[in-house]
Amino acid sequence: MTVNEKIKDRTRQYWLLARFDKPIGILILLWPALWALWVASNGKPDVLVFLVICGGVVLMRAAGCVINDYADRDFDPHVERTKLRPIAAGKVSPKEALIVFSVLCLSAFALVLLLNTYTIMLSFGGAFLAASYPFMKRYTQLPQAYLGIAFGWAVPMSFAAQINEIPSVAWVMYLAVVLWALVYDTMYAMVDKEDDLKIGIKSTAILFGDYDREIMAVLQLIILGLLAYVGIMQQLSWIYYAALGFGSLFFIYQQKLIFNRNRADCFKAFLNSNWFGLTVFIGLVLEYALA
Repeated sequence: MTVNEKIKDRTRQYWLLARFDKPIGILILLWPALWALWVASNGKPDVLVFLVICGGVVLMRAAGCVINDYADRDFDPHVERTKLRPIAAGKVSPKEALIVFSVLCLSAFALVLLLNTYTIMLSFGGAFLAASYPFMKRYTQLPQAYLGIAFGWAVPMSFAAQINEIPSVAWVMYLAVVLWALVYDTMYAMVDKEDDLKIGIKSTAILFGDYDREIMAVLQLIILGLLAYVGIMQQLSWIYYAALGFGSLFFIYQQKLIFNRNRADCFKAFLNSNWFGLTVFIGLVLEYALA
């Protein structure tokens, strides 16, 4: 193998390690950040803030994937869905993974330094949450809730970056995002439920048991209620509520997909979550552009 071929191979393995080939994770993390940014700015976000938030989401999601695979390096080879990941397959060493993780985090931090001091301080909390999440599945039955806390951190950061404060509406939105991540990541965990039971990994898919669909349905109703309350707090028009109504159809479709707990359909339900996030964002864009 030539030097150029070796470089191409390492680059490809690092690309796969950071899951840049699977943008769904970027999107479901990005939508709440943009919801927050549009509400904070009344539909007119600062260009620099917009670019930094988007760039930070991409980099920190990648960093989260890398540290997740590092943490799960002893588990992934035994799970059907993850056994071919770069570390599990022996294509990337744990030491290399830590280096990639550090580079991604430092790059994200360099972007945040372009923003105000409040946002910079909040970024340390976000980095801690992202780095610690992968280890939670060893200690708690609610790692999906912890993921929501980590993913949702983009909401207060977006408000802080745009207006240098975190108003009460930001925390209502944050709670909605935490519950939304809990739901879609539980659907994701349902795909691995049998493997996780065998190797001793904890998840809400296991915790909820036979009531998983019902619990997620209740949580989806609460999410819609919280997002509707955001609209009330901001005195938004029917445009926003119409978007929420349309978005609720995706929740119904997801419930249909997970009804029989088929692995492939549960994964489809997880992927479908992207469309709910996009729908709410489109509603906010139209709200501030037309109302």
